[in-house]
Amino acid sequence: MTTRPRPLPFPAALGLALLLPMQAVALAGAAHAHGDTLKVVITGQQAGKVTADVTWENDGDPVEEAVAATVNAVSADGSRTAGPWRLVRGTGGAATWTTAETLPPGTWTVTVDAGFPSLGHAQQEVAVPVVDPAPPTASSGASPAPSPSGAPATATASAPPPSATPATSPASDSDDAGWWTTAGVAGIALAGAAAGVLLRRRRLRRL
Repeated sequence: MTTRPRPLPFPAALGLALLLPMQAVALAGAAHAHGDTLKVVITGQQAGKVTADVTWENDGDPVEEAVAATVNAVSADGSRTAGPWRLVRGTGGAATWTTAETLPPGTWTVTVDAGFPSLGHAQQEVAVPVVDPAPPTASSGASPAPSPSGAPATATASAPPPSATPATSPASDSDDAGWWTTAGVAGIALAGAAAGVLLRRRRLRRL
């Protein structure tokens, strides 16, 4: 035996009938407040990552839902392409979105196409500069450069201290030699004078 569901009482049925249209109107009003399109503005790049602001076009509120958007890039000469990449939330604000991938240095035409929670489109030229590597610092532990002769650079040995014994100058040697020469001549002269005196005395004795 099949039992039929009991019909709702008239007041409950009337309340449900009125609640459903009110919910539909509320949802439609919320969607109408934000608008039916997204405003996508490409703001540039940070370390090669494309950055963009995504808001509701009607009131400018940031999108709280997850945004499904793809990013494509073409180089200025058309020889290189990048993407499609997806947008992820950035750290610059509630409306900031970025890519996890980075563009190589150069000038790129970047296009962003959003499909959820609504449609949005933007195109902008983005320039990624070339970043020079930082020069090595003294604390980086680099080995010293080799000397021009190819031998490893070593500390210069200090010169040995001078001897404590004073060296005899040439002038003192010459003075000593002159003194000995003068003394010798004087001695020879005295010996000759003495020999002459002895000879004279002998001659006088003989006479």
